[in-house]
Amino acid sequence: MASLPLIHHHHVNLMCALQPTSSQVFNDSPSLLGHRYPTIHSPTAKSYDELISGKSTGHEEKWEVKQETQLNFEAWRLGVETNTLRSWTVVPAQYVEYVKNYMVGSGSQYLKDSHMVANESIAYANTLNLSGDGKDVWVFDVDETLLSSLSYFAAHQFGGEGMDDDSFIAWAALAEAPPLPASYRLYTHLLGLGFKIFLLTGRYDYERNATEKNLVGAGYHSWEALLLRDPEDYGKSAAVYKSEKRLKIEQDGFRIRGNSSDQWSDLSGYAVGDRTFKLPNPMYYVG
Repeated sequence: MASLPLIHHHHVNLMCALQPTSSQVFNDSPSLLGHRYPTIHSPTAKSYDELISGKSTGHEEKWEVKQETQLNFEAWRLGVETNTLRSWTVVPAQYVEYVKNYMVGSGSQYLKDSHMVANESIAYANTLNLSGDGKDVWVFDVDETLLSSLSYFAAHQFGGEGMDDDSFIAWAALAEAPPLPASYRLYTHLLGLGFKIFLLTGRYDYERNATEKNLVGAGYHSWEALLLRDPEDYGKSAAVYKSEKRLKIEQDGFRIRGNSSDQWSDLSGYAVGDRTFKLPNPMYYVG
């Protein structure tokens, strides 16, 4: 969330064999889906039909998406992942089961897609000639990028309920989120190449201790800085807040060579770096 998935205004012990293949699925590990969570209260949902119904350019008539087919879910997910659909607050009810199957179904297409992104990131990083001055940087988001909140969202219909910020913060305070295997593989590879790692999250400054504990417990280490929202950042959008933080990184003399996140708001704006890498996330949107 990504940075922390705060929809409008922001937001384990290490498994030693964390060099997973794309065939591994999250529900191979009971610890990923085995927690209890506080009750979540849904705000008024904005449906997919409300987002996309209307007159198309150059046509008078309305068009509507049929709700029951896998094809239509894939079209919706394409819209989400390409940032064509924006400002949605809840996974449409007719797509909840499809999101579940995508995330944790047999073969987990989600994990396969995540590994594809990691593979491309590694291939790109391997082509770079680092300066050797310690100023070449890779920026990572935390939630749904380095850490997986899948067990939280599995308890809340995989995004089919409205987001409750307080509920998610309480869950994050448990510091039990596992690493996303593909990103863990990328992270360790980048350290080996000599990159400095900056972690830029939409979580709040008062979540620092829990976030650091979770990251270390998930096997992450040796980052240059963990940047969280200070009080002056609380009211800023994710795009503005993260752009400002990245600009400060550059002003301090670092070069952002890569930038990884599950949210387009982390990969847009300014000072985004030489190349960005978008991880899949059909469960929530951060604007």
